[in-house]
Amino acid sequence: MSLNIYLYFDGRCQEAFDYYKSVFGGEFDVVQKFGDGPPDMNVPPADKDRIMHVSLAVGDTVLMGSDTPSAVPLSVGDNFSVSYAPPSRPEADRVFNALMEGGSIAMPMEDMFWGAYFGRGTDKFGINWQVNFFAPES
Repeated sequence: MSLNIYLYFDGRCQEAFDYYKSVFGGEFDVVQKFGDGPPDMNVPPADKDRIMHVSLAVGDTVLMGSDTPSAVPLSVGDNFSVSYAPPSRPEADRVFNALMEGGSIAMPMEDMFWGAYFGRGTDKFGINWQVNFFAPES
């Protein structure tokens, strides 16, 4: 179980994370571009090289980020979320449902192509949340 920060950028995610890597050291755990996703994502050509997900371990936490699609305006000050990694799928549902009570769901909990059970939304206090459960490898 962990809480991490997720940052959003308007086309500058790679530049920002290269900078953070130079500051904190380490290596990227994951770097995926929107063009790496499945064809049914229908990514516009202008967005194929934008970062869909990047993660960099910093001590006991993970700094994560992505670019917004070019059609989605970035709102500075609202360009982050808290990412929660629960220990089980039932706990993912419980926490997500509790956080979204009185808030708004942007993406309901569902199995994703990258292998996680994932959902995101904004709680009643205006804080953006992601719940991201990965089943342990057997």
